[in-house]
Amino acid sequence: MKGVVTKSTGSWYSVRVEDGKVYSCRIPGKFRTKGIKSTNPIAVGDIVTFELEPKKDTGVVKEIHERSNFIVRKSVNLSKQTHIIASNIDVAFLVVTLHNPETSTTFIDRFLATAEAYSIKTILLFNKVDTHDEDMEEYREAFKYIYTRIGYKCIDVSATEKTNIEAVKKIMIGQVSLFAGHSGVGKSTLVNTIEPSLDLKTKAISVQHQQGQHTTTFAEMHPLSFGGYIIDTPGIRGFGVVDFDKHQVTDYFPELFALKSSCKFNNCLHLNEPKCAVKKALADGVLSATRYESYVQLLSDDDEHYRQDVFKS
Repeated sequence: MKGVVTKSTGSWYSVRVEDGKVYSCRIPGKFRTKGIKSTNPIAVGDIVTFELEPKKDTGVVKEIHERSNFIVRKSVNLSKQTHIIASNIDVAFLVVTLHNPETSTTFIDRFLATAEAYSIKTILLFNKVDTHDEDMEEYREAFKYIYTRIGYKCIDVSATEKTNIEAVKKIMIGQVSLFAGHSGVGKSTLVNTIEPSLDLKTKAISVQHQQGQHTTTFAEMHPLSFGGYIIDTPGIRGFGVVDFDKHQVTDYFPELFALKSSCKFNNCLHLNEPKCAVKKALADGVLSATRYESYVQLLSDDDEHYRQDVFKS
């Protein structure tokens, strides 16, 4: 039988087949010894083939089909393992908040670079806009300008006021949509507003630490009443990128990629090389300083920036 993985709890996987029935499946030990370095050899969104166990309603996974794409990050422990957040994604929505908690440009840029590496369309959702005063609105517009000018769609949303919810739903129709972001940015509340029947658990922000509390423990795929599927993911505190060749990092920053052919050297890393078009654009104010800083951090594989838990008490 063949189906799509809709939930992973570590040892068991929920697999939905074509008629909508969901089976609990496990994997044989050999899957963990086939050179898979990720903490989760099977991810939500994976297409798998499985066989039912004799006289049981549970299955054993026999094959993981090739993924069209996936979002992967380094594990936040100090191991060299990776964690696949989800696979076979049509569109990723990165939920961003400017306060309570604040989403950093470093986090956004690392997520976007990974999405670019695997050709996943990403849209930034600026959530909780109903809580913004005039100064915060100006800050939001400046923040959005960094990303809209380089081609990323940014949408202001509010789950409580239902701001632009219909616009988001329109994009999601018939798609497999991933929702990601820090703990506390309101992913679950937003998903509940988009599809109230899901009734996902939500928690309030910790006032003492301005910290998001984990409400989603495992990634899970849900069908949408208006067509398509949504993958809700646990809050991500740090995003470590995986297996980026330093000469390819430029390719995952659209604005740098557009400039690199104008550099004097084909292998220019845009650091201290002469006649570098990227450095000139930075000096001229054409290129965002925060985006360039994120690029340099990725080049140096500066793990401290993604391992820092800004929400930790």
